[in-house]
Formats: sequence, C-alpha cells, structure tokens
Amino acid sequence: MEAPMPASGDRSSGSLPSARLRELGIELPDAPAPLGAYVPAVEAGPFLFLSGMLPLAHGKLAFTGRFGADINVALGRDAARLAALNALSVVSHSRPGLDRVAGVVRLGIAMATTVDFVHHAAVADGASELFAQIFGKDPGHTRLIAGVQSLNLGSPLAIEAIFRIEESVREAPLQMNP
Repeated sequence: MEAPMPASGDRSSGSLPSARLRELGIELPDAPAPLGAYVPAVEAGPFLFLSGMLPLAHGKLAFTGRFGADINVALGRDAARLAALNALSVVSHSRPGLDRVAGVVRLGIAMATTVDFVHHAAVADGASELFAQIFGKDPGHTRLIAGVQSLNLGSPLAIEAIFRIEESVREAPLQMNP
C-alpha cells in the first residue's frame, strides 16, 4: 500500500496521480473532443504531447474574453486550472494513462490579452500549481507564456503540455480508451 503524498505535492512518497486527485477531492471532467482535424495526444518516446486544451466544461467554454479587458487574474487562474484539468482528463483516457505519467516537462500557455496586460505568470500559475499538486514540485516543469490577439472560439487561454512517461509503459503505441 502506498503512503499518501504530502500536501506539498512531493511525489517522493510514491503516491499515484489518481490517488492525489482523490485526496484533493478533484474529479476530472470528461475528456474534451478535438475541435478539428487532430488528435488530443501523441506518444513519442518517453513523452506524451497534448494538443491545446481550452477551459471547457461540458463541451462549452466556461470563460470567454480577453485578459486586461473582460477577464481578471483570479478568473484567469480558474480558467488555467480548468484547462489543466481537461489536459489531465485526456491523459487519463489515453495510453499510458494518468498513473504512468511521471510528471509535466513543459507547459505552454497562450492568452488572449490587451496590449497592456502584464500578469501572464500569475494566470499561468493556476495550471502550474495544479500540476505540482498532482505530480510534485520536483523537478517541476518549464513554461512558456505568450499573449496573443485571439484564440479559438473566443477562449481567453489555451494550454499545451508535454508529460514524461515512466519507463515501464513505453512499449505499445498510444491508443485512446473508449
């Protein structure tokens, strides 16, 4: 039996990501369907690359607008967290599955902003902090944030992530579970 992960998100205790979600009282949303001609995730070597995730709830945008005009930092953090939960749901429904992911390697976030908005990092922390709670803070992940003119469907942000897969599960091709 595995020991629970400390509240700090340190994975050294061996707690699985699915157990961390349960401990935190987090239920993953349904995995969002692709909005175009692409797949939600692709496995390549020791990595799982995710397509851009929007802050969707029940197939619809939960947030719309631009940072600096319609969306403030607090709402933005919630939107980033929801997009990160959607990413975790996609990982959970794909091979290798959530419990075979060792952590996040890179997080990219595009935000629809006004020219004078400068609090990108505070918004992005909504996703980064969730990933740290699930996978631990060590070694952490790299991150790139960019302000853009517009995003798909009027979304205020989109995240993309690269996850590191544990060695023992890199043997079969990626397949989405039904």
